[in-house]
Amino acid sequence: MGSVAKHTKGYRAQVARQGVRRSKVFPTRREALDWVAREEYLILNAAAVAAQGSFGDLLRRYAEERSPQKRGGRWEVIRLDKIRRDKIADKTLRDLSAKDFSDWRDRRSREVGPASVLREMQLLSSVLNTAVKDWQVLPSNPLQGVSRPTKPLPRDRLPTEDEIERMRHSAGDDLSHATARAFHAFLFALETAMRAGEICRLRPGDIDATRRVARLRLTKNGRPRDVPLSIEALRLLALLPPADPVFGLSVAQIDVLFRKSRDKAAVVGLTFHDSRHAAITRLSRKLDVLSLARMVGHTDLKMLMVYYNESAEDLAKRLD
Repeated sequence: MGSVAKHTKGYRAQVARQGVRRSKVFPTRREALDWVAREEYLILNAAAVAAQGSFGDLLRRYAEERSPQKRGGRWEVIRLDKIRRDKIADKTLRDLSAKDFSDWRDRRSREVGPASVLREMQLLSSVLNTAVKDWQVLPSNPLQGVSRPTKPLPRDRLPTEDEIERMRHSAGDDLSHATARAFHAFLFALETAMRAGEICRLRPGDIDATRRVARLRLTKNGRPRDVPLSIEALRLLALLPPADPVFGLSVAQIDVLFRKSRDKAAVVGLTFHDSRHAAITRLSRKLDVLSLARMVGHTDLKMLMVYYNESAEDLAKRLD
């Protein structure tokens, strides 16, 4: 219920409805009574009021309240901001339909590839499910029945020895320079199957050279894991100048500098993450499936097949 009481600075208005409590001080009793009436209406008709808001407002709320709680929150906010510039953001929640999302999907598909559209549709589905289950401003998820682009085939690009040597030459061997360290990180990834983010977060205290283990405290699935280190991986680490973090690079720097070395070496189509494919393919010849999954952090063994890219020619050689 609402109430208005005399206050040293005027009148204190209070509202308590459906577990919601609000209060505010006003200079006049009339303003306090008007505020009580308005707040009670907003509380009692919260769903109807929210439905009059725009989809863009919903995206903004998710970016402000939910995205910061996630490790990839920064990139999520960037994607949500991009979607807010599309005309679908102007639709009211009350009028939002599956047709709006299928039209958005088609527009977006003309700008980016299927993988990007899929990622953004998954993000939008999270926003809409939150709006339905937690915020209760939508009766259902209108994206639920919208067909999604066909998932692209997994990458099978592996670096050749010639490409590695050309990139080694273009990056240089002076590890006091960030470009050389970025390529050095690629070589380290080829030995360990570690992701760029995991490599960037490595600190001196995470490496136990005696046990030949690197402790990853924060991984993609949120679980820490220990990565065994080969003799070559230890050698690569020993060559680095002292720094904390060990490689002294951010993920963004690795991405930019790796591309720079790649393009200078005239290597086409290779990405830093292809090192994970190459490492898992090579390690599969040394480790059994369970050991390999434990080393690279896959809880679903089917994911190994996404990264295992050994050619039929190489398999044929192993048959003899």
